Parts: sequence; C-alpha cells; structure tokens
Amino acid sequence: MMRYLIERDAPAPAYLQLYRQLREDIVRGIYPYGSKLPSKRIIAGELELSTVTVEHAYALLDDEGYVESRQRSGYYVIFRTDEGFTASPDAESGRGGLPRQDGNGSEGGAGRTEFPFSVLAKAMRKVISDRGETILDRSPNMGIPELRRAISRYLDRSRGIAADAGQIVIGSGSEYLYGLIVELLGRGLVYGIESPSYKKIEQVYRACDVQVEKLPLGRDGIESAALRQSRADILHISPYRSFPSGVTASASRRHEYIRWAAKPGRYLVEDDFESEFSVLTKPEETLFALSADDNVIYMNTFSQTVSPSLRAGYMVLPHRLVPEFAERLGFYACTVPTYLQYVLAELIDSGEFERHINRVRRKKRDAARKG
Repeated sequence: MMRYLIERDAPAPAYLQLYRQLREDIVRGIYPYGSKLPSKRIIAGELELSTVTVEHAYALLDDEGYVESRQRSGYYVIFRTDEGFTASPDAESGRGGLPRQDGNGSEGGAGRTEFPFSVLAKAMRKVISDRGETILDRSPNMGIPELRRAISRYLDRSRGIAADAGQIVIGSGSEYLYGLIVELLGRGLVYGIESPSYKKIEQVYRACDVQVEKLPLGRDGIESAALRQSRADILHISPYRSFPSGVTASASRRHEYIRWAAKPGRYLVEDDFESEFSVLTKPEETLFALSADDNVIYMNTFSQTVSPSLRAGYMVLPHRLVPEFAERLGFYACTVPTYLQYVLAELIDSGEFERHINRVRRKKRDAARKG
C-alpha cells in the first residue's frame, strides 16, 4: 500500500501534493538513483486519483531533474546524493550545457521581453490617481510595505518561497544589492562565484575589496571537486540559468549546494536570473524553498520582466539575518523611488505582472514545440 496522503480539501492540488511527497522520498533515498518509480496506474489506483493527475506529478519531477522518462519503460530516478558525483554528458536528460545566451541585457541577460507599454502606462496613471501626493513621500528604508507584501505573496504562489514582507529588501538593481550583501555578511570572507558568471558579480565583489574565488562550471553546475576544495564562505550562484554559459544546475547539484552550505557560517546567494520565463510546466524550486537551514539569500530584479530602466530589484533575507540587517544597514535609504515602487505593487496585485510572464512562457513553449 502507498503511504502517500492526498488531502482533497487542501489548497494545493492533488498532483502537487503527490509530487512533493515523491520528491521527498527521492531525496531521502527511498527511491535511490537508478530505481524505477511505481507505474502511474498503480499509484492512481491505490490513491484513487486519475492517471492524468499522476502523470502531471511525474512530469514535474521530470522537469526538475529528479527522474527521467524512458520510452515504454517508465520513470527512473536520476537524482544523486552521493558526494562528488560527476554527471555524464547525457545525464539529467541533457539539462546541463544549455546553449550560450548572447545579448546585451542590462542585467546580464539575453535581452528583455517587452512588457506592454499600455499596461504599464495604465498602472502609472492609476497610482497617480489613487495615491496622489503620497508618491512624493520618502520610502521606508527597506521599501514600501505595499510592494514588499506584493512580492511576498507573488513568491509564495509562484516560487514556493514562504517569506514575510519583513524579510524583503528593495534596492536599485542587482549590483546595488550585491554590495549590500557584502556589507551585511562581512568583508573578511571568501566569496565563491561561478566561472564563467555575469561579469558584474565579480566586479562588485572586487570593488568591495573581498576575496573572490572562481569555481568552474560543469554541464550541470559548479564542479563537485572544485566545490569540495573551495575556501569559500559564501557561494553566489544562478542555479536556474547562469549567464553567459546558460548552464542550469540539476536537482542533484542544487541539493549538493544545500549540503555544502550546511556547515556553520556558510551562506548561499541565490541569484534567480530569468527563472520567471522558464518553459517548464512548473519553474524549478528555489534553493531558498528547498533549504531548511535558513541560510539562503534569494534575489531577483524586474529588469527582464518589466524594464531595465526601472532599476528595481529585491532580496529575501533568511530570518536569522533580518535583525542584523536592521542593526547594521537599517540607516541606508531605499534607492528605488516611492512612485515606482507603487507602480510595481500595482502591476503585481492587479495580476498584470503574472499575465505578462505567462504570455511570454506560452510563446516560448510554442516556439520550442515548433523547433
């Protein structure tokens, strides 16, 4: 008998509940590397689910690199927990070694996707009408509560990140936030970065006069041997899609990063570049959501999703760092104008932000199918 429990009245749909329970068993080794998952019909029959529901759960596990589908055979586990594994060129369904992304996007990307100007203009007019002279008020140091709450709700429903508004810091783009991270964590530490990586990451860290260690990327993330031998205290990574290599960290590698950071005093900086436009059925779960150690700083910007001219980004702090941030950096003024923060909050709360993202994702999926 299956020990999985599907709550019919739970907020999460049945396929997502099943996916999470299966993923947990894979990570714990209940289904070890190379083993075959039970057939969809068996699980559907025992849990009184449709085979379509089970197929959806299996497809998510496949998307995220925990399993792979083999024609006329079923789904097999490709997630590995053994230290120092080396993925073969064809491992994880070819998820590593994505084509190099060329372009001149202002945040290191392959060029932004155009946000509808009419929608942006409508949000701007509405903010001026609704907020009046309050748009001229000075922003609280960490950002206006309306935007921080909107981001908190958005991250919860779209990225599985459970973080309250008090953990969120608004700032003018990624480079500014990189500098704040150094001020918060300290200059006497070694900052490990992917090699190659977005050049401004290294430039900002070196400008802050900290030691930088460049860790070579393999086909599915930072090479295990380099990570084991690293002197780094902080690991700055872009697990969804590293620029300019286009490498995506596999599920196995993401969990290896989390195990690396379990040592006291270590932190992960998760630079979640371009994840919103994933063509996967469900965007891969973030390290922030996967980690139970409260030691991941998550960061993202609106440069690719809305416009680089806004110069607006945010980071989500672990609970343990919130008091320290307030004590050491609470005097910093917010660098994003209040008016623009209200506009971003309006775009998120109205649903226009996610509608734009979904439109782009559908176009990319359609293009991928045709290609």
